[in-house]
Amino acid sequence: MLRIVTDGNADMVPGWEKEYDIQVIPINIQFGEKTFLQFVELDNNGFYRMVDETKTIPKTSQPSPHQFVEFYRKVAQPGDTILSIHITSKLSGTYASAVQAAEELKGTFNVLPFDSMVGSVAIGFMCRQARKMERLGKSVEEIVKALEGVRGRVRIILTLDTLEYAKMSGRVGAMQAALASLMNVKPIAVLNDGVLTMAEKVRTRKASVNRIIAMAENEFGKKPVFLGVVHANDRASGQSLLEQARGHFNVVGEPVLTDLSISVAANLGPGTVGLVLYPAE
Repeated sequence: MLRIVTDGNADMVPGWEKEYDIQVIPINIQFGEKTFLQFVELDNNGFYRMVDETKTIPKTSQPSPHQFVEFYRKVAQPGDTILSIHITSKLSGTYASAVQAAEELKGTFNVLPFDSMVGSVAIGFMCRQARKMERLGKSVEEIVKALEGVRGRVRIILTLDTLEYAKMSGRVGAMQAALASLMNVKPIAVLNDGVLTMAEKVRTRKASVNRIIAMAENEFGKKPVFLGVVHANDRASGQSLLEQARGHFNVVGEPVLTDLSISVAANLGPGTVGLVLYPAE
């Protein structure tokens, strides 16, 4: 039997875990001396509340190889094949932990760790595609080949509302954050080739939202895509972006809206919204 596993960075659309039989291993979130398991002991609302109260950004860490071993044993039976799809290895050690666990469990499970080279709901799209292909009778080798073919063509484009979280996490300096706030600058970040980089800085929120749509439209044109919109503690802005973006792309099926994972939001901050475009041909 094929088991599909991903991690808490996947920003899974509500209902997909059950509909497509996807198992999600939580990431670790450390506030001071206390460590929480994502979704199990700390949800997104609790995370933002603790940041506001403590004025500190938590450290997040990937599941350890031991946590992976225990999780695989929990969700699979001996002899099962486990396709373990994870956040880009250039931003996290999650994939490396899965590789170590796969080696330890060799002979019990056939674990196939897969480096998505992406993040957020793009990983969710990959998990959904894998399950749909499996239900159509495709082999795991065919599924992996298809995912390898699509991962380099996925785009994630985000616009930040504030650099305050990036300042607290040490990603930018206090002076840069202060200047951005003073000038109402909204940075744009792009995940490309597995790496998240600050691509542009745009004045005003409206201009930044228009810009990320234009950047995506310039790349995809009218090619068929699955469209996802992510937001960090700002569902209204996410919904607004979804409605605005819907008319600019050749969207297959219904676009999806989901929360941005804690590990990313910890560095980008609340109010971050963005587009995830996943080729659908």
